[in-house]
Amino acid sequence: MTTTQQAKIPATQNESWGLFGTLGEHAEAAWPIAMTAISDATYQPLDSVRAFLDSRHGRHFADDVLNGLHAGANLQEAIHAATQRWMGWSIGRLTSKQHGIPKGLPYLTGFVIHCEIVEEALAD
Repeated sequence: MTTTQQAKIPATQNESWGLFGTLGEHAEAAWPIAMTAISDATYQPLDSVRAFLDSRHGRHFADDVLNGLHAGANLQEAIHAATQRWMGWSIGRLTSKQHGIPKGLPYLTGFVIHCEIVEEALAD
């Protein structure tokens, strides 16, 4: 990742919770890796990914990354594995009904878009 790319990555707006708060000492290094990995996988803009990572869903994603680290993966491998795992899951009927995310959409894509919509709705 170039310095120009890093400069475009939005900073967290939630240092206490979400991915940033959950990863603790790994947060600073993980943030740009997770932002770009998720944006590339979901084809969603970085601002949408930031909303996801700052949310409770971002905390759950961070838990998955920590599981990878505890299993012996390095940070980049753990983030890549979590991204692939979340992209491999599909939104089911109940999640679709609860959150309004279309059934069958990749889980990660669905929640990145959902978090962006929720954040925009709260800003109005």
